[in-house]
Amino acid sequence: MDILFMIVCAVFVIGFLVFIHEGGHYLAARAFGVRVTEFMLGLPGPSIGFKRAGTRFGVTAVPLGGYAKVCGMEMGPVSDHAEAVLACVYERGTVSVDDVAAACAISADDAQDTLDQLVEWGSIEAPRKRDAQPLYRTPAEEPAAAQCREAARLCRPRPHGQEAGTPRAVPDPSALFQRESAQQYRSLPFWKRSVILLAGIAVNLIFAMVAFIVIYSVVGFDVTDPATGATSHVVVGADKAIYAGFSYIGMTVQAIVGLFNPATAAETVSNSTSVIGIAVMSADYFAAGVAEALFFMAVISVSLGLMNLIPIPPLDGGRFLIEIIQKVSRRQVPARVMGYLSLAGMALFVGFFVIMLNQDVQRFVFGNW
Repeated sequence: MDILFMIVCAVFVIGFLVFIHEGGHYLAARAFGVRVTEFMLGLPGPSIGFKRAGTRFGVTAVPLGGYAKVCGMEMGPVSDHAEAVLACVYERGTVSVDDVAAACAISADDAQDTLDQLVEWGSIEAPRKRDAQPLYRTPAEEPAAAQCREAARLCRPRPHGQEAGTPRAVPDPSALFQRESAQQYRSLPFWKRSVILLAGIAVNLIFAMVAFIVIYSVVGFDVTDPATGATSHVVVGADKAIYAGFSYIGMTVQAIVGLFNPATAAETVSNSTSVIGIAVMSADYFAAGVAEALFFMAVISVSLGLMNLIPIPPLDGGRFLIEIIQKVSRRQVPARVMGYLSLAGMALFVGFFVIMLNQDVQRFVFGNW
């Protein structure tokens, strides 16, 4: 029962904090008119959910973490055939790679690459597992909001939109392509892309600050006088709570910087913890009460947000650094370089994770740490 409680607490803490982090990316993207095709609680994989306003919301089979799929974040060059291929798919509704290659007079490889790019844009649907051969489709289209309001006013059933794979007239292929292009992350100016990248981190830090205010200025805390041993309950002003929050954020920044200092890296890693440690500690804090659980979530939220600020792809900070480099150099970082940087970053963090996981197993399972 204790193990089950520990797992539930860990899943709740990590799931909630990643959810609000990805929610920051989602809200910023939608505020700037960028399409978000998925908003999922959990790791990528089989999922259940519903679709609303072009976004599929749901829970995956492994509800630990989460992600928001912002369209147009793959920054390679736009295919020269994108406009023609998009119009071809819309006019036919359902197509194969060979259909597109023949209709647009391009090679099968070019057709495949262009179709994959349009899938990443959310402009068309990817092939389904049950397809006898890979088929690409026009996306399902929900009824316009005005139609729904009119139906509600007249007490009629909600109108049905167009199903995926429905052929649609394309009187102006250029206008269709421009409409789809405008809904991509890549079409935004530098400052808007930066807001989307940093919004998740900002939400994590805002949540932590609100939690510190609630803990110190609303719930209060007990203080023991070392001279008399008497305990008193103290509630401080919001300004002191905010100061305490910023102080903790500063200490976390110092700890993260310590990871990259050879003189302090070993000590910093030794004092860090993996998901096992988070699970064990979350159960202890939740068992201690609401205020303690909220404090623990604030601490983890700060760590999650600031760790994502590290300027190494594929973290948010790494993507932000790439945006700065592209802005200053006025040149796009090649996709191959991005791939190498992401692999190097993943290797670094996998290494840290393995070390911390071993520490936690020794510490919490065998008691040897």
